[in-house]
Amino acid sequence: MTIAVLLKQVPDTTAKIAVSEGRVDQGSVSKWSTSPYDEYALEYALQLKESGAGDLVAITCGPSRSSKMLTDAAAVGVDSMLHVEADTSEMDSKQIQSILAAAIKHCGADVVLCGKQAADTNSGSTGPGVASLIGAACVGMVSEVSMDGDGFSALRGSPSGNERVVVSKPCLFAFDKAATELRRPNVKGIMMAKKKVIEKVSPGDLGVDIGESGIKIHAHDSPPEKPPGQKFEGAESVPTVVAKLREEANVI
Repeated sequence: MTIAVLLKQVPDTTAKIAVSEGRVDQGSVSKWSTSPYDEYALEYALQLKESGAGDLVAITCGPSRSSKMLTDAAAVGVDSMLHVEADTSEMDSKQIQSILAAAIKHCGADVVLCGKQAADTNSGSTGPGVASLIGAACVGMVSEVSMDGDGFSALRGSPSGNERVVVSKPCLFAFDKAATELRRPNVKGIMMAKKKVIEKVSPGDLGVDIGESGIKIHAHDSPPEKPPGQKFEGAESVPTVVAKLREEANVI
């Protein structure tokens, strides 16, 4: 059995994002990282591998710089890596999902883990979309997954609390944050990862005709600057503060 974990490289949550000529200036991003929810998917994919579920392949679709993220994944225990090299900046969700679905089939994986949403787009469509294309059961908002006989048991959040769902393969789990501690590469893992070869393919190599994007981005804009804070002193200002909290901040 093969397990696949889908990873996306995004601007680090601490990186400053600049906009130039109506587009995010990717060259100005000082640090790129694995999308945070994908990190939890990677951790539990590693745990499944260690429990004997099968070999683990990390898959990403993105520009050449994404290869470093795959090498980092190999440094913590991923067996193999597949990089679909493509410029995804102008692609819509369906195009990316079709590429990832083809990559999963190329690797022969029947258990897939990913983050519930990416930190840059926050669309949350990748997991359900890919699961539909590969004909897999999809469990979202997962915080834990383990083997359960011939199937898999997942803990997920629900409106009434946590619930446990058992599914058989093929299946896909979209991860929320979890309580488990994430492992980080050590020196030994980094040195071993440098010896591993990343399989690099194009969408065409996978037989995917992505066609035309169904969306068009007119422009990116920086969010408006927050107004300066207001300071009030003395008991006589209490009515003013209460009025602002009620009418402007809508907190009371």
